[in-house]
Amino acid sequence: MRKTRNKKVKMLKGEKFMYILILLALIAFPISTVFTKAVLSETNISLEQMKSKIETQEGINESLSMQVDELASLDKIQEVASEKGLTYNNDNIKNVE
Repeated sequence: MRKTRNKKVKMLKGEKFMYILILLALIAFPISTVFTKAVLSETNISLEQMKSKIETQEGINESLSMQVDELASLDKIQEVASEKGLTYNNDNIKNVE
């Protein structure tokens, strides 16, 4: 009777390196995907906050623009002038050509 020997299969150095490289790739790919999506989500949140701030500031700017228009109207100017004791005299107006 013969005893059967189990032969050990030797791996080459290049083969070991390839297996390690594939294993690292299989581990790194899901981690990098999750990390990338987390960064993208954080960027989107920041973008939405910035859009909200911009909309708020645009509303404030519009309100201030309306106030400027209201204060610059001829009626308001005449009202302020009369409060300060100024009068409108058409004879004092000179046209320069």
